[in-house]
Amino acid sequence: TQPGDWGRGESLKKRSDNFLQFWKKKTCVLTSDTLSLYADSQKRSKAKELKLQAIKKVDCVERTGKYVYFTIVTTDNKEIDFRCVDEGTCWNAVITMALIDFQNRKAIQDFKSRQETEVVSSGHQERHLARSP
Repeated sequence: TQPGDWGRGESLKKRSDNFLQFWKKKTCVLTSDTLSLYADSQKRSKAKELKLQAIKKVDCVERTGKYVYFTIVTTDNKEIDFRCVDEGTCWNAVITMALIDFQNRKAIQDFKSRQETEVVSSGHQERHLARSP
């Protein structure tokens, strides 16, 4: 499944951070670098955005009855609990795949940046050597 506007309505619920920890329905949009969570299905509310670069992993996946429960762990070790209806492909799998894709793209960008820095550095050294008597 490609990241995009996927899984609407009751397919994903987030556990609230308050003491009672209610499960709240969220409309989610997953792009190549962000998971946006809306409180309403028309996406009129301001979205809470979770950047993929801020996600460490998708953890604690558990299937019980008709639900799949999972936790998103952020890079600052915050845990956000979700559940979705088990209908084959679930949000935990889609988010995990988007996270892997994001991390691969970032690794390639970092590698290219290092290569460009090395080329510039070696080019600078060659010019410096050429000036030496």
